[in-house]
Amino acid sequence: MPIAVDVDGLFSPQRIQMGFDSRQSTPGFKRQLIFINGETRSFKRASLLMERVNGLKVSPNTIERICLEVGNELASVAQQDWKGVLEGEVVTPLLAVVSCDGGRIRTRKTGCGPGVHLDGQGWHETKNAIFVSATSETSDADPEPKPPACFLDRNHVAKLCETAKTKENTGRNQSLPEAKNSASKRNGKRQHAKHKPQKVHRTLISSMRKSKEFGVQMRREASRRKFDQAPRRAFVGDGLSCNWKIHQEHFGDYVGILDFIHAVTYLHRASLACRGKGDAAWESYTRWMTMTWQGNVADVIAELSVHRSGLGAAAADADADEDDPREQLRQIIGYLTNNRDRMHYARYRCEGLPTTSAWMESAVKEINFRTKGSEMFWNNPAGAEAILQIRAASLSDDDRLARYLAGRRGSSRLRKANQSAAIAA
Repeated sequence: MPIAVDVDGLFSPQRIQMGFDSRQSTPGFKRQLIFINGETRSFKRASLLMERVNGLKVSPNTIERICLEVGNELASVAQQDWKGVLEGEVVTPLLAVVSCDGGRIRTRKTGCGPGVHLDGQGWHETKNAIFVSATSETSDADPEPKPPACFLDRNHVAKLCETAKTKENTGRNQSLPEAKNSASKRNGKRQHAKHKPQKVHRTLISSMRKSKEFGVQMRREASRRKFDQAPRRAFVGDGLSCNWKIHQEHFGDYVGILDFIHAVTYLHRASLACRGKGDAAWESYTRWMTMTWQGNVADVIAELSVHRSGLGAAAADADADEDDPREQLRQIIGYLTNNRDRMHYARYRCEGLPTTSAWMESAVKEINFRTKGSEMFWNNPAGAEAILQIRAASLSDDDRLARYLAGRRGSSRLRKANQSAAIAA
């Protein structure tokens, strides 16, 4: 049966009723596959959607091969600062916000071929980062001296702490729930607080690379976005030391900010270690949380140190997983002490800077939509790296995936080997 090509260089659905090899596909057809794959849950779902929407049967394996090819190309183009792809003048942001978060996806054991071969339960670390151009207003006095109601909601705080504990115990990148939107309403419309940054433009990167290499990638993306020229710059992260090493090495002139939601989970754990469960613990938590919100974490650390002294030193074989309150307090005090220079939240609000990593948490969920699932395993490292590159590019506001695919090398017609069989649409 002859194969037809339409004006965009795509296979004509009216002429094709059978599956075909990826080597017969055109650049235009590959663009369709990449876009569909980047927005669906799996190669299998992308194959099904392609058949139902375009009437074309393309095997999941064919889609996987094409995505591996393009994903590797995207990684190479990113190393070249997207030259020849992202054209035009880059606007310097009024407020530049950088945030990163580690995660995990499940991979097959390297070099074992098809199938699922677990190695260390199959979990491997990923790195994710978001770069946001934003706007906000500054003020001389703290524009929000009282903490949001969500941090005074027992059920919400309990959910935050439960998720944080699960993440810590399993080592998986389960994102913390975001703080409830506390913006006021006027005439039925939600009013955004002027000191809270509003997102204008974002780009994302994601990779299986180690922290040292990923830090270089982050530096490259921030420089390309002219973040260094922004009058206000912030780097937001949780307490992981690898995040703050990247901050120190590549973003030392950015204001380092510890995500307040992570601080809340530690303060709640501290209240349980000191008071046990009940109203007394909740009262201690709300007081310490309010003090921290207002930038007085040093006083909180002092109070916790007094409580720890009253309990005595932890035994040499104490294990934090056994909920020994002395060991719990030792770790919590260490966490707050190590991060206290990143917890001046009242000052950050005055400067119109973010106090949570909500944008990063949301981005991780969007990346996970494509990369994580109960039966989802990736070839390590090539397959995993490729899908992370495609998903991050697909989620970026500068349309970098579409721009790259539009200018990707290749003929708008079939390969020469197949041209003799092609006819005009």
